[in-house]
Amino acid sequence: MQEIFTMRRFQTFKANHRAYLSLWIFGILFLLCMCAEILANDKPLFVRYQGENYFPLLQDYPETTFGGDFETSANYNDPYLQEKIAQKGFMIMPLIPYSYDSVIYTLESPAPSAPTLKNLLGTDDLGRDVLARLLYGLKTSMLFGIVLTFFSSILGLCIGAICGYFGGKVDLIGQRLIEIWSGMPVLFVLIIFASLLKPTFWSILCIILLFSWVFLVPFVRAEFLKVRNLDYIKAAKMLGVSHIRIMLHHILPNALVAVLTYLPFILCGSITTLASLDFLGLGLPPPSASLGEILAQGKNNLNAPWLGLSGFFALSILLCLLVFIGEGLRDAMRTEAIGIKQ
Repeated sequence: MQEIFTMRRFQTFKANHRAYLSLWIFGILFLLCMCAEILANDKPLFVRYQGENYFPLLQDYPETTFGGDFETSANYNDPYLQEKIAQKGFMIMPLIPYSYDSVIYTLESPAPSAPTLKNLLGTDDLGRDVLARLLYGLKTSMLFGIVLTFFSSILGLCIGAICGYFGGKVDLIGQRLIEIWSGMPVLFVLIIFASLLKPTFWSILCIILLFSWVFLVPFVRAEFLKVRNLDYIKAAKMLGVSHIRIMLHHILPNALVAVLTYLPFILCGSITTLASLDFLGLGLPPPSASLGEILAQGKNNLNAPWLGLSGFFALSILLCLLVFIGEGLRDAMRTEAIGIKQ
């Protein structure tokens, strides 16, 4: 029976063409971003020189390896080194021959330079390729949002389950504490913590995690309150089944429906929060690529509209995809949708 319900929910989600298409687009975009090092990098994917094979993505080679003059790391965008390699071999560069922190010294106009065939979205004010930074920024935002959503869901599930299952004074005290905690000005607290601590991926994640779990608690608590007094739960208690087993095996599957419905919206909030901190200069440290930093560059360089437009459209498209997926999940998880014929 459960398999039938699952198939009907999937068919309902698939019938929502906007949500189903958004899921495919988000999946493809996620895979592309996870391959950012292969698609956009200033190091070749493969070098064949004097009969030897080299993989610069996996190992750093000095310039002298390819006939250069210095023991420093090879700069594969240097025309001199490219000529040396071409004389006795070849190399295969990524589609975008720049990484997120690669500074281009051969620009035809001062940075930030307008889009060209070499730099499809132009460069920022430090001469870095915007398309490469956008790709790495999307990767960072997606990973950050997914990790934060995962841990937020676990915390929200645990706290909501405890408050809803035990009820009484536990629920009363828990709800009052949650109301106080959720009433704090989150953005200002995040700004204070971000200015006091060294900003890294994990430190920012831990700070935002302090507040992001609150969103799920009311929905999980409501599901546990609704189910805890049903006959089969009372029967399990009379048979001596432990509270943890009842919560995990008998009530949690019902609460997961509400959790799955709101996961895309929590992911949206996580990505937006990181972009806000990066926009204010309190997020990831330079030269990290982020959507908020690209938007900040667009604000500081109004004469280079491609910066602001690139960050705006990337963030807008990503959030719209997640919202459409969330709406599709919400419709598919409704109890009324179970009765719809295939």
